[in-house]
Amino acid sequence: MPSRPRQQQFCRYGFTVSGIRYAARESKVPEKFFVEHLPNGLTLLGQRMEHVSSVAVALLAPCGSAHDPDGLEGAATVGVEWRMRGAGDRNTRQLNDALDSLGCQHDESVLSEHVEFSMALLSRNLPQAMPILADILLRPRLEDAGFEPCRALTLQDLASLEDEPARKCNVLLRERFFPHPLGRNAYGRPESLRAMTPRALREHLQGNLSADEAILSVAGDIDWNGFRDMARRQFGDWPARKRQPVTTTPRTPGMTHIKKESAQEHIAIAHAAVPLGDKRSYAALMAEKVLSGGMSGRLFTEVREKRGLVYHVSSHYYSLKDYAAFFTYAGTRPDVAQQTLDVTVGELRRLAQGVEEDEMARARTQLKSALVMQGESTMARANALAGDWHHLHRLRGLKEISDAVDAVTAGEVIDYIRDFPATNFTAMVIGPQQLDLSAING
Repeated sequence: MPSRPRQQQFCRYGFTVSGIRYAARESKVPEKFFVEHLPNGLTLLGQRMEHVSSVAVALLAPCGSAHDPDGLEGAATVGVEWRMRGAGDRNTRQLNDALDSLGCQHDESVLSEHVEFSMALLSRNLPQAMPILADILLRPRLEDAGFEPCRALTLQDLASLEDEPARKCNVLLRERFFPHPLGRNAYGRPESLRAMTPRALREHLQGNLSADEAILSVAGDIDWNGFRDMARRQFGDWPARKRQPVTTTPRTPGMTHIKKESAQEHIAIAHAAVPLGDKRSYAALMAEKVLSGGMSGRLFTEVREKRGLVYHVSSHYYSLKDYAAFFTYAGTRPDVAQQTLDVTVGELRRLAQGVEEDEMARARTQLKSALVMQGESTMARANALAGDWHHLHRLRGLKEISDAVDAVTAGEVIDYIRDFPATNFTAMVIGPQQLDLSAING
């Protein structure tokens, strides 16, 4: 069976922005990047990694859930699944067999602004894998018979949120915080999925797929010239179509309470942060680690260990291209839910009063360790290249990121917190207890 497309998750890979993994490999050899723009608007990115025999490819196509038409919400997710139900001259079984025979580990993800197709395999098998990737993207069969199972699976994914209130709380918070439709639930709505037809989805997928602003990145044991030639052959005739820009509608801060009789209260809050393209994002990442860097983080220490209010509490910095937030989640008992909310917000705000040097040292170590460890993965590097280009329109090496992390001072973290204070919250609460947000939203 094909792998299930994943919805964008909060901090899914540790040092993560917009569901894209950020990593770098520490090496004494200077990192060398490759960049080329094809005439159709597709950007090719590459990095050779020494001492590996594998390669990873990541393709970002600008047709994520934010591009789903009104009334066709969930189109990106169903569409990604449908593309894996046969492509080119291969049916579903033949497509899966072809990928498996190459030892290809592949993944399909639906993000807000993109859909992502990625694969990792031995470098010698890349020439056989590239035409398959091109078939999946450009020549999917999209047969009527394959549509209904894809829609049914997406409906199941959507329904599964009811059994996972913590996950549902965070999905709905994201939907309510970001300007519509950037925060849209990638699974769509039950009514939009049930009303979806093969014809309508096919027309959307075929008319919305454009090479312009798409990114194809590769990392690992690569010959750049060879990869570039393969990419030109397979994707050079991908047309650049004029697409309507996403029109956004601002959201209004406030609390949404979904009453659910339960022994648990799920609290998720979000407040604005600096987007990744701003140099202050390094201070935001350091603030995240001070707050939520493992068992030494302030939230774990103050809310869980000292007061015993929660079974889980964490805060994550998360950025789309133009909007970012700190998302904070706490799972607690209904009888202490208001206290949990008040104490948690108090810790978010207490950062502005000062950060200790030992906290800064731990935060630096955690960030740099995550970068180096994830940098051992060719898949992490391929995604890092694509993510950097999308957010920054340039590529970063480990030394640049490491130096930037080292350069952040406690004063800069405090300045950042004062520029982006923990206020004007958007909140989502699932549980029996209605909470008062007014005291913390001043």
